[in-house]
Amino acid sequence: MTTWVALLRGVNVGGITVRSADLASLFTTMGFTGVRTVLASGNVVFDAPHDPAERPRLKAAIESELRAQFDYDAWIVLVTLGELADAADAFPFDASDARRQPWVVFCADAETRAALLAATEGMDASADPVAEGPGVVYWNPVKGTTVSTPFAKVLEKAAYRSRTTNRNLRTLRRIVG
Repeated sequence: MTTWVALLRGVNVGGITVRSADLASLFTTMGFTGVRTVLASGNVVFDAPHDPAERPRLKAAIESELRAQFDYDAWIVLVTLGELADAADAFPFDASDARRQPWVVFCADAETRAALLAATEGMDASADPVAEGPGVVYWNPVKGTTVSTPFAKVLEKAAYRSRTTNRNLRTLRRIVG
């Protein structure tokens, strides 16, 4: 049995509303156990008898059910709870700096992560700090600039909408429990 975390992209923003109770119900109906949602930003922790090698098939099944149930173009990044905890623990910036917003960008695959990192070449790392992590990209912008920095402009490109999702480090700590 593996404990998974489904990180939904784009729910409860932009007119797409998915209530946590409905989301948990869907995952339970799919036969998963230990289902719990964390916050209202599309985070589902669940147990399934699928090992990480089965991730693509499990991801596709969940996305299909989300599309059918909630009638939106659902995309998720699927990680194990251990992978999520490792990514949170390895955050390379000062997470206690109250002037900054500690983000972890989860990528659907290594190619996406490599493309995001390549896009940061030439950017001012002191103003828009970005670093590579285990399956993720870390980002630590000044609060209030998360839609205006050069890296924010990269993340908002259509090419990354179905391949990434961001979570605040504090959210990740709550998911890990």
